[in-house]
Amino acid sequence: MPGKVFLVPTVLSADALFSLPPYITDTVRQLKIFYVENERTARRFLKALDKSIDIDSLQLHLMNEHNPPDLNLTRKLLQEGHSIGVISEAGCPAIADPGQLVVQAAHSVNAKVVPLVGPNSMLLALMASGMNGQNFQFVGYLPVKPPERGKAIKDLEAASAKKQQTQLFIEAPYRNNQLLKDILANCNDSTLLCVAVDLTAPTEYIRTQTVAQWKKQADADFHKRPAIFLIYAG
Repeated sequence: MPGKVFLVPTVLSADALFSLPPYITDTVRQLKIFYVENERTARRFLKALDKSIDIDSLQLHLMNEHNPPDLNLTRKLLQEGHSIGVISEAGCPAIADPGQLVVQAAHSVNAKVVPLVGPNSMLLALMASGMNGQNFQFVGYLPVKPPERGKAIKDLEAASAKKQQTQLFIEAPYRNNQLLKDILANCNDSTLLCVAVDLTAPTEYIRTQTVAQWKKQADADFHKRPAIFLIYAG
């Protein structure tokens, strides 16, 4: 019988272990093989879950944009009956984070995939935004260059108005303030904008208001803080 792939959520904030249900730790204790986005942070996370885990006895295989997962190895391990944990940097694996290739490999050999419950920044932001949770789209990163970014923002606003659809997107934390300026410059004053920052952390900040209201908030500063941006023009 093939092994299983367990999708192991991680914390969104280092001091938010409370956001993980106890069965995450129980599951991790039973695993010896992991695919991880970053070996150092994965080791730190596993030790935070349970100090008794012998990190040096574990197999940690990388899966990120610079180190694609070895899928032949994945299939071999599963077919030999070994179970595998998948850990990304923050939140849930394979949702705006690496992991989907390992999951695809599991399905290709009829191995069971087990998604474990944990925090997801997009869903937490959507829940707290007051925007349409029945129809939404997560589009990841917007273009970096101003002309393309401005067009992308306008297109998302138009799609939101046409489909009554909430649009969610993210940016590298050091570019958050510039993205906020670009949203305010390209969206209609009546469009709703939510910025959800530092989710589950003591510094958590979530605010939904119109673009016109955001324009009056000159002190808004989200530099180098993990953030989700949502707009709704429906």
